[in-house]
Amino acid sequence: MAVAARALLDAGKARRILIVDLDVHQGDGTARLFASEPAVFTLSLHCEANFPARKARSDLDIALPPGTEDGGYASALESALDRAGDFAPDFVFYNAGVDPHHQDRLGRLALSDAGLEARDAAVFAFARSRAQPIASVLGGGYGPVEDVARRHTIVHRVAARFC
Repeated sequence: MAVAARALLDAGKARRILIVDLDVHQGDGTARLFASEPAVFTLSLHCEANFPARKARSDLDIALPPGTEDGGYASALESALDRAGDFAPDFVFYNAGVDPHHQDRLGRLALSDAGLEARDAAVFAFARSRAQPIASVLGGGYGPVEDVARRHTIVHRVAARFC
């Protein structure tokens, strides 16, 4: 996402980019890369008690307690997207990690499949309501490959509803 964001900015194809990182781990690399770039707003919603131990500073970090379930996550995401909307991006990159799932062996959050679907729909609805292009990438997920792969299909099914 960082390379693509930089390319869009350098080519003059975007003026303001929002990176929404919803992997269970803080988006520390992206935060560090764009720490002094005012044209990129980094948003990370992550488990507070998870890797990395020393967090970078995103433009907006929402650190959730272990065990956060669908409702608490959805509420935090809605608030975060409202705040990020003030940045008025013209392009959105979305890291759709599935490691916040309650069965993920490393995640420590407690989203259900329906919670992942609602999360993805909230991000796509955010971009659509502002007529902003969005690109999504797959993020983390740890456990049996069949389960993780199935969870990764959720974002594709949600994205298809917004096409």
